[in-house]
Amino acid sequence: MRKVKSSVIRLTQEFSFEMAHALDNYDGPCRNIHGHSYKLSVTVKGQPIDDASDNNNGMVVDFGVIKKVADEHIVSKYDHALVLNNASDLSKILKNRAKEKIIWKDYQPTCENMLLEFMKIIKGNLPENLILHSVRLKEAPGSYAEWFAEDNITKD
Repeated sequence: MRKVKSSVIRLTQEFSFEMAHALDNYDGPCRNIHGHSYKLSVTVKGQPIDDASDNNNGMVVDFGVIKKVADEHIVSKYDHALVLNNASDLSKILKNRAKEKIIWKDYQPTCENMLLEFMKIIKGNLPENLILHSVRLKEAPGSYAEWFAEDNITKD
């Protein structure tokens, strides 16, 4: 049986990708197709393993586990992609561009909505012994959206 040390540790890993989007029916310049250099930060928490026979002794988790989840389900999919709302007027023009890396969503592809989708993807693919603490999606220098588990606890 794995023993854990009593201290809870938070680990954060950051990822970068380039992506374009347009905000349908938005009354501002973001209604046009434009791109950002996104930075995604994923923070998990857990207790370090205290078992000399375990290859991960002293770790909460190998950073490679977090990297695999984020790379496989988010970064490789969204890097250098154009993300658009299915209901967008652009959908009529671009739907036949099969060679393009276009990701169609049933929501407005704002930083906030993408953050919520990314959080669900990460949360659903982490090992059971990890707790997702927070996710941050930085869209531009000084501008980001954050999700914290503690802010989203439902009470009966």
